[in-house]
Amino acid sequence: MAVAAKTIAPPDRVPVRRALLSVSDKTGLVELAAALAAMDVALVSTGGTRRALADAGLAVTDISELTGFPEIMDGRVKTLHPKVHGGLLAVRNDPDHQAAMTEHGIEGFDLVVVNLYPFEEVVASGGDEATTIENIDIGGPAMVRASAKNHGHVAIVTDPDDYDMVLGHLSDGKGTTDLATRRRLAVKAFKRTASYDAAVSRWMETAFDAEPFDALDALGGRRVATMRYGENPHQAAALYLTGETRPGAATARVLQGKPLSYNNINDTDAAFELVSEFGAETPAVAIIKHANPCGVARAGTLIDAYRAAFDCDRTSAFGGIVAFNRELDAETARAVLEIFTEVVIAPAISDGAREAFAGKPNLRLLQTGGLADPRAPGFVVRPIAGGYLKQGRDAAVVDDMALRVVTKRAPDTREMNDLKFAFQVAKHVKSNAIVYARDGATVGIGAGQMSRVDSSRIAARKAVDAAEALGLAEPKTKGSVVASDAFFPFADGLLAAVEAGATAVIQPGGSMRDDQVIEAADAHGIAMVFTGTRHFRH
Repeated sequence: MAVAAKTIAPPDRVPVRRALLSVSDKTGLVELAAALAAMDVALVSTGGTRRALADAGLAVTDISELTGFPEIMDGRVKTLHPKVHGGLLAVRNDPDHQAAMTEHGIEGFDLVVVNLYPFEEVVASGGDEATTIENIDIGGPAMVRASAKNHGHVAIVTDPDDYDMVLGHLSDGKGTTDLATRRRLAVKAFKRTASYDAAVSRWMETAFDAEPFDALDALGGRRVATMRYGENPHQAAALYLTGETRPGAATARVLQGKPLSYNNINDTDAAFELVSEFGAETPAVAIIKHANPCGVARAGTLIDAYRAAFDCDRTSAFGGIVAFNRELDAETARAVLEIFTEVVIAPAISDGAREAFAGKPNLRLLQTGGLADPRAPGFVVRPIAGGYLKQGRDAAVVDDMALRVVTKRAPDTREMNDLKFAFQVAKHVKSNAIVYARDGATVGIGAGQMSRVDSSRIAARKAVDAAEALGLAEPKTKGSVVASDAFFPFADGLLAAVEAGATAVIQPGGSMRDDQVIEAADAHGIAMVFTGTRHFRH
């Protein structure tokens, strides 16, 4: 049942005479408090915050003096008291609230400055369970929420980046805050506690092996960048971090280049997830355009892998994203610079490579410090009208699958290696996905078509175009293998691959017409392997 409310309009201007300060991040604290004291604002504080202010020579009242009760239980209990929360929640122009304040000796707070225990930072640094739990703030969020609820009378500040704005506002308002500013601060405050609680629930969900698809879900993040626009110039966009430490575009260190755009980050994430699929044992390269690979290869050296990936589709590679699975060397960097490239991402970048890229200051160069584990659990969230869809990350890896040969002819060793490689790539191609591969490199990719046979034909056509660009007598699909991200519903998709020159096929299987597809493969001497696992990527 909803709580009944009195209709009492809040004032526009509220004089700031008393402030409560309790912060974990003490950046700018002393300067803020000194400026407030200069405006004759009385300061009340807790624990380490009070000590920092007192050490700076500022007059400050300890919260224990206010409550008449000491901090106990290692500081876990200090602000959860009526003398504190009464001063935060009292509606000053409500006679009943005023009477209660007078009766119980409660003074109001006009400004509250609180930031929370660094829970997200502790999780990111790998803190143990006891340390992580100890950094779950209780009193801080309670004060933030109380102040934000009572924004009609209280200004709540949760971000040190807002200190200068608040001081300027107080100065312009002759020591007062206005309702519009208090409302903006309240919105930010509730977003902060929501994000904080989401981070706690995410950590507990993983740490305690809880049900990830429970009746309730929590999303939260901290904005770290605002883009000029989103996918298109009329769309606003920003980057938020959730606290997940998975290496990738969002968590990488930017070594040089223009600010990353929305599309840059989306494509770079796709490129790095793909190249991470291969681990670090053998040099691998993925070139991405519009979130789809236009060339992927493994080879004995990084530069050979890059050139093989580039040769798959030189046209699409222009202006693309290039991802590497190991330290990028100078020789490979110089090869990348032979065409226009938007972003380069790798676990490490050598000094020589950095020197080479320095001549192209607009190129974005990202260093992740490691690869993304393709087997690691995680979640993918997609907004829809009225809500969002949440699913587990596709953590299926072909090396873990029980591959089953279903044709009379089994693939030979070379074909099997290429089949596994092609299926790894197909996992990262938009559905319907068809990937031709030969000798550890893609030679034709068909993506995002409504018909699987169309994807097969597009991939084959791209291989023909690549052969013409390379001056080859025939496309590299001759003698290649082909991977399909889902089953062939009819034999026509398989026959298109046969026509392109493929000698072996890997697909999930599971169609009502599997027997017909297998029969067609046998009729053409094609080896076919079923994985039992589908890799749709819409």
